[in-house]
Amino acid sequence: SAFAAMLARCRPRGVWRAAAAAANIPAAARLSPISAAMARNLPTLAATRRIMIPLTHAPAANSAGPQRGILQLSMGLRRLRQLEDDANRHPNDPSAQLAFMQACNSQKHSHIAIQRYESGNFASDEGVIREYIRALANTNQLSRLSLSNLGMSTGGSSGGGSASVAGFTSANYAGASRGSPDQPLHVQWHESPRAQVWKLLRALGFAGLIAYMAYNFLDDKARALPKGLGFSTDVQPVVGSPKRFGDVVGVDEAISELQDIVKYLRSPKQFTRLGGKLPKGVLLTGPPGTGKTLLARAVAGEAGVPFFYMSGSEFEEVFVGVGAKRVRELFAAAKKRAPCIVFIDEIDAIGSHRNPKEQQAMKMTLNQLLVEMDGFQQNTGVIVLAATNFPEALDRALVRPGRFDTNVVVPLPDVRGRSQILALYAKPIPLEAGVDLETIARATPGFSGADLANLMNVAALRASHLEKKKVTMADLEYACDKIRMGAERKSAVISPENLKLTAYHEGGHALVALHTPGAQPIHKATIVPRGNTLGMVAYLPEKDQLNLTREQMLAHIDICMGGRIAEELIFGKESVTTGASSDLQQATSMARNMITKYGMSETIGPVYHSDSQLDKLSTHSREAVEKEVRELCQKAETNARKILSEHSKDLHLLAQGLLQYETLSWTDIKEVLAGREPKLTRVDPKPGQGVAEKAQGGLRSTHLERQ
Repeated sequence: SAFAAMLARCRPRGVWRAAAAAANIPAAARLSPISAAMARNLPTLAATRRIMIPLTHAPAANSAGPQRGILQLSMGLRRLRQLEDDANRHPNDPSAQLAFMQACNSQKHSHIAIQRYESGNFASDEGVIREYIRALANTNQLSRLSLSNLGMSTGGSSGGGSASVAGFTSANYAGASRGSPDQPLHVQWHESPRAQVWKLLRALGFAGLIAYMAYNFLDDKARALPKGLGFSTDVQPVVGSPKRFGDVVGVDEAISELQDIVKYLRSPKQFTRLGGKLPKGVLLTGPPGTGKTLLARAVAGEAGVPFFYMSGSEFEEVFVGVGAKRVRELFAAAKKRAPCIVFIDEIDAIGSHRNPKEQQAMKMTLNQLLVEMDGFQQNTGVIVLAATNFPEALDRALVRPGRFDTNVVVPLPDVRGRSQILALYAKPIPLEAGVDLETIARATPGFSGADLANLMNVAALRASHLEKKKVTMADLEYACDKIRMGAERKSAVISPENLKLTAYHEGGHALVALHTPGAQPIHKATIVPRGNTLGMVAYLPEKDQLNLTREQMLAHIDICMGGRIAEELIFGKESVTTGASSDLQQATSMARNMITKYGMSETIGPVYHSDSQLDKLSTHSREAVEKEVRELCQKAETNARKILSEHSKDLHLLAQGLLQYETLSWTDIKEVLAGREPKLTRVDPKPGQGVAEKAQGGLRSTHLERQ
């Protein structure tokens, strides 16, 4: 027929099947939903569009109308078929499903859209659900719609990054699974590539912001350093040091060497006109408290040039490489302000011996310091001063000529230096007329300048505490004893027997020292407990002892044995206490040194054996050494026993004086031994009450003072 001929010209497979179904031709092949629908509705469509009119009965003039309707039908079916094929090829693409369902709804095939959505085999999103609801409305089936049947799809993805809502399957539609605690609905978030890119950019931006804030925080911490020494090159020198060489006493030799540095900084041409070169670095060494830092301040004040100060510990921080950077910045600033002085205090913190096991940052700092000191040109006017208490710990490359090639030793002050230091620190302190600083200087061998300054300060504080108008000699002696042996043990409870035994013990030391040639002069004797001692006999050398003679060492051993022998003579051999352990240790050590180190033994001979070498000696040699030590100690014990036996009366007088007054000076000791009453305040508060009776309630609360 003419209709079949027009369908043949349309060519679409679905149209052929529709035509065959309209002609009651059985289809062997399975038809697609759109093709089957077209076949079922073909008579209706033909009647609606007037395409079933036989062309043989139509006038020629009107043949164009039916022809146009059939062409429009064929074009719509072809478009619909293309969308169906595209949706079938992309079941996981919601946009393809949406385009096909929109075409179905627009061409009156809403039942196909409903069937496709309810199959649950294709992706879905909000647009697909919207077309599904539209199809239900077109077919008057909105009563079938249930929000609980709208689940989430696992295959599709929304283009905008929202949640993809899946269509419910036929089983869901039938109510088999509507979501329950046993069978919950699973939701999966699918994002478009564009949304994922923006999410990644936001995460990277947030991480970058955190890193930037952390960097700024660490940078601010590193910049917060004294004198601008952080990550900044603006290093400022110390201005206006008030110290001068006149403020430093007791180290005349060190001052003399440093005065040359000051002269060079003031007039460098005077020293370089003959080709001479002053040292680049000056290393100040010596025990703690001798005034090394004070000398550096005095040099800065005398020279009148910029003074850069750094401590060795200030170079290093938790950041690797900061120490080397600070060294570069320090010397860069110093070169700009030459002539100047760079002072590094406690340089052993960064200049100690290098070894492979130490941290790399420490070696980097030291290497940079070595380069800076030996790297700048000669005669630039930059003088490096450094101070350390451990010169033996410094790296050899640091103290070689060309770097720290001048070593200025700042020793402990001698008796004259101590007297000068005491006079210097006593200027702002009002002293009583009878104060003798020379005696205090003689009584403080081994004290550094810092110790002497502390002594004057302690004496001034004690005088203020006792509401005195001036500092007395007793205050100075109290301060000396406190620094040397510790504070008085006022809370110690000592029985009368122990107090009496201590008095005879210290009296034995004093009497042996008084009657032994070569012994040092006695300064005072006391039974006041301090630190770990219950009493002591202090000696007052006339001058500093740089060397000891054999006579002096033998006298020292005799004095050490005097306390133990006094206990034995008064209380019996069975009542000798352990209080002489320190005395025996000193006597044995002195005797052993005389034999093994000083060559004062005829049996061993003039040889030297250190303590570590004694174990390597032969058995015969060790026995000979022990025999000589034992003989010296036994001889000292015999001498002490002889002296105390001959002067037993003096021993009783001296012990009774110590029990009554607790502390006796050399003048008081002479008065007591002569049988006269010393001009001292008794310890017992009532006349006739002895210290032994009062000791049951504890020791006295204040130190003895002269009237």
